[in-house]
Amino acid sequence: MEKSTAGWVNGLVGVAIFAGSLPATRVAVADLNPSFLTCARAVVAALLGGGFLLAQRARRPAAADVPSLAIAALGVVVGFPLLTALALQHMTSAHSIVFVGLLPLSTAIFAVLRGGERPRGLFWVFSLAGAAVVAGYAALGSGQGSLIGDLLMLGAVLVCGMGYAEGARLSRKLGGWQVISWALILSLPLMLPLALWLAPASLAHVRSATWLSFVYVAVFSQLIGFVFWYRGLAQGGIAAVGQLQLLQPFMGLALAAVLLQEQVSGSMLVVTLVAVVCVAGAKKYA
Repeated sequence: MEKSTAGWVNGLVGVAIFAGSLPATRVAVADLNPSFLTCARAVVAALLGGGFLLAQRARRPAAADVPSLAIAALGVVVGFPLLTALALQHMTSAHSIVFVGLLPLSTAIFAVLRGGERPRGLFWVFSLAGAAVVAGYAALGSGQGSLIGDLLMLGAVLVCGMGYAEGARLSRKLGGWQVISWALILSLPLMLPLALWLAPASLAHVRSATWLSFVYVAVFSQLIGFVFWYRGLAQGGIAAVGQLQLLQPFMGLALAAVLLQEQVSGSMLVVTLVAVVCVAGAKKYA
């Protein structure tokens, strides 16, 4: 398979896995503290990632790679999971999913700043148009969010784009699954003590649906999804393949409606459709 095509395929698989993250987090924070959820999911993913590294006898990253791993960990292991978990205490997952429309622009900006990519001018026209549509929708409000929740989601999008671009840049050298595994290992000395400290006194109240959601965000959202996503970004270009994230709202809104019985308004679908059209144009000129 041609490298660029493989990048789009891997990226699409990653986006499909990530689509379930916000609905699953919405379920999990009903019974679990957001900070504990963030730390615990990182610990579980780190243990699995460490097992992969040992099984494959992966070589350790060079000292020069550690700052990049730290930036990736700050964005996708700590920042995005924590900020979205906090945001989902103030909004429905359907409303939060709309903010995913800003992720391609955030990722593209960091692809230029950290990845050395230089998309053409019309790429930015389409990307900015898509971001403006989504941001405008959030500013007007849909009756399902809050100012605090919206600001938390904007912060999550910013740090996530940084983590995506930084991890993808390093994946060109280390490989996608190695980057996310080492980033998780790097965060383990912080996340494990915090998880133990923040753990609830009793877990008897936690429902089975919450445990299933926790397993999903720990195993798939925090680890497996990044194996495909980082590989796809490295193969097909960070700015270009990053535009696939505009498909994520469609998938996420469908999951929120089917699994959580949340109302998906017509305006949400219109905003998402317009954003996807903008990204299709951005892809052409990436």
